[in-house]
Amino acid sequence: MADEFDYDVLVIGAGPGGYVAAIRAAQLGLKTACAESRETLGGTCLNVGCIPSKAMLHASEYFDAAANGAMAKMGIKVTPELDLDAMHGQRREAVKGLTGGIEYLFKKNKVTWLKGKAAFESANTVTVGGETVRAKNIVIATGSSVTPLPGVTIDQQVVVDSTGALELAKVPEHMVVIGGGVIGLELGSVWRRLGAKVTCVEFLDQILPGFDGDIRKEANKIFKKQGIEFKLSTKVTNVAVNGDKATLTVEPAAGGEATTIEADCVLVSIGRRPNTDGLGLEKIGLAPNNRGQIETDHDFRTTVAGVWAIGDVIPGPMLAHKAEDEGIAVAENIAGQHGIVNHDIIPSVVYTWPEIAGVGLTEEAAKEKGEVKVGKFPMLGNSRAKTNHEPDGFVKIIADAKTDRVVGVWAIAVPAGTMIAQAAQAMEFGATSEDIAYTCHAHPTHSEAIKEAAMAVRGKPIHV
Repeated sequence: MADEFDYDVLVIGAGPGGYVAAIRAAQLGLKTACAESRETLGGTCLNVGCIPSKAMLHASEYFDAAANGAMAKMGIKVTPELDLDAMHGQRREAVKGLTGGIEYLFKKNKVTWLKGKAAFESANTVTVGGETVRAKNIVIATGSSVTPLPGVTIDQQVVVDSTGALELAKVPEHMVVIGGGVIGLELGSVWRRLGAKVTCVEFLDQILPGFDGDIRKEANKIFKKQGIEFKLSTKVTNVAVNGDKATLTVEPAAGGEATTIEADCVLVSIGRRPNTDGLGLEKIGLAPNNRGQIETDHDFRTTVAGVWAIGDVIPGPMLAHKAEDEGIAVAENIAGQHGIVNHDIIPSVVYTWPEIAGVGLTEEAAKEKGEVKVGKFPMLGNSRAKTNHEPDGFVKIIADAKTDRVVGVWAIAVPAGTMIAQAAQAMEFGATSEDIAYTCHAHPTHSEAIKEAAMAVRGKPIHV
């Protein structure tokens, strides 16, 4: 390293992409620092996103199973009592342990934590907390933040975003979720299980944009059965707060007569946007695209020499595991190795009950590329799902009609998030539906549904 640089690598942001990039760079022998303005490491995911929401989802599943009679049907008679403070406490404890673990890993790998917000002065120079730091390579890993709804003020009391929805001091009587995407459905599910009436308002005609069409329809049916009310093809034009209540004005997305909805909690969950404000990108001649993202090449280089970018701030799905893989890849590329990420095979998971997961192309997208074969298998026919009283959902496999190569796998099943890893790995190595159909699966497991779906592609399922 030339004496003019303080570090070989400086990573801006300590979320899943940033902290992984910093640790991997240090492991490869590069003198590394990571700039982070939060009091704890881990970014949105570990502090107020993926991790705390899963803690609440898991705990609320237990409460719901006791309250809705699911346990009683298995011979376990209980009368649950909600201790919301304790539920929040176990969530905070999980976050504390994991964020502290990253701080330990930084020390173990000799990554310097520069505490403060970073901004470029030049392509190799940034200011962090009033100090000037120079680095040979700078990785932008600043993540994303909640997309605001124009004209709606988030007060984190009555009108909340995903962060505020994790901190509610009491169960709302009526929560209205604006947006039928992953985050809104997960957090809406938490509070529905704990006793709230939940209404989801979605501008599109179906929930879960970007997911396979069959999955979207089936998920809607399952959530309705669980008690979530949906107002699809509907837009929110105003949210008025009066004391501890809110009045939402809604109307058909295509235009029409307006109506109102009363609620004591409104969750705004219409997406996320890249964090580029305040970075000083204009000082280095780096302009975001029309979606606010920083464009990179396949190796995660930006158009400015020595400046790289990964995670939510670049094009692609805003997923923690995508950012992590890009963090490893960018560090290896900086070190002169060959780091790659296959962006065609990145699984997505919705941690509702049951879980919803997918990887690769939807059936709709696959058909645009050519002729396909499709196989489906219902979880009702899966022995493990049946004995666990988990009959909802199915597995769907989409294969190229000519080559039989699997191009997409979608699932609704209680452990779909875990099951989808098999599909992603198979697709990574070019598996055909025949490969999956003739792979021996342990019995009884939920994953046998993947085998059966593959057999369905070939026209010979066994258990339906």
